[in-house]
Amino acid sequence: MILGLRTYDVRAVDRAPLLSFMLQSLREAGCRILYEPPADRAPFVISFETATGERFGIVAYAFLATRTPTLNRPANERSFQIKYGSNDHALHELWQDPLGLFVTLLIGIDPNEGFFVAADPVLHNPTRFFIRLEFKDEHAELIRANGWHAWEREHRGPRHMLASERAFDREVLVGGTAAHFLDLVRFERLAKGQAPGERQLLAEKPEVRALGLETFGFAESSAHPLETELDLGREAILELIDSARRLKMAVRGWAAEEKLRAFLAALPGVTSCQRLDRESSPDLELRWQHGPLLTIECKNVLRKPNAKGQARIDFQRTRAAKGDPCSRYYAPGDFDVLAGCLHAVTERWEFKFVRPPMLDPHRTCVGKLASNVAVDERWMADPAAAFAAASG
Repeated sequence: MILGLRTYDVRAVDRAPLLSFMLQSLREAGCRILYEPPADRAPFVISFETATGERFGIVAYAFLATRTPTLNRPANERSFQIKYGSNDHALHELWQDPLGLFVTLLIGIDPNEGFFVAADPVLHNPTRFFIRLEFKDEHAELIRANGWHAWEREHRGPRHMLASERAFDREVLVGGTAAHFLDLVRFERLAKGQAPGERQLLAEKPEVRALGLETFGFAESSAHPLETELDLGREAILELIDSARRLKMAVRGWAAEEKLRAFLAALPGVTSCQRLDRESSPDLELRWQHGPLLTIECKNVLRKPNAKGQARIDFQRTRAAKGDPCSRYYAPGDFDVLAGCLHAVTERWEFKFVRPPMLDPHRTCVGKLASNVAVDERWMADPAAAFAAASG
């Protein structure tokens, strides 16, 4: 049906309750189903029109969420298992529409209790099958009580991860009742490609989701040179960015770096400051009081602070070199100053700074820095001391 979408034979009797949950949720939200798929082919492709005339298409990788007691697992644990067919140990692509018309969902559904739990389909792409995504009874209770709930989950990927696979320590799950399934579709369209902290911010702030791309503050003006160069209008360019996950992630990262660059360039004592656009290099380069050039790495914080109220950073590269798992982690000499972007927590473009040698060492990788970083008393809002020490 859709070019490039791989489908799988599934047992209709097993999958029909999942399909029914989604279709009924949409109908109860006032939607008109335009295309209803058979229950024996997965993922499910559904198209529908909302009560206000919006048209959506979804590609749903949907699985049964259950509370099944499992040996050596916590008694309060629930889960859903990502699998179609047999365990072939291969990587499987979770399809994303290159044109941005269809929204991809990676979702566990409990039809009996009437709720869903959705994982980030971009973060899990590609995936292996027979992978379990766990959540707790408390999450299910919060979903049922509030209708919508988002939380952070620790995860370290498959046990035998290849260097080519995405590596991550944390992800954000979003759960909701049937009445909020349409909200999930809208949320995943907007959150596609976002870092975990920003994904959780969008999940927790419906007023931010309602703003959409208007949050970036684009105003009417004369044509930008890029519009002329690409022969595309600004709306087409924004749609292109929004529909391409790697491009969107890169643009959002560059937006944070540009905010940081503008902040640093305005500081007294900074005599030059520019972004770097080199592979595997730090993000910015500046000169402090006419001293040597300093390099700055910018990292986004996660949405939820730790138990002490401190912002947290998942401080590692997304991939490791083949045969060297420690290459995922940074060394103290990789850059001069680390900047933490606090936007996911404060919802403002604020930054704190620290010298890498002040951070904790990695427990097992000698010469590397720990990946779980707390923005604690070692960090400072005014980077002058860090710049002075690095220049010294």
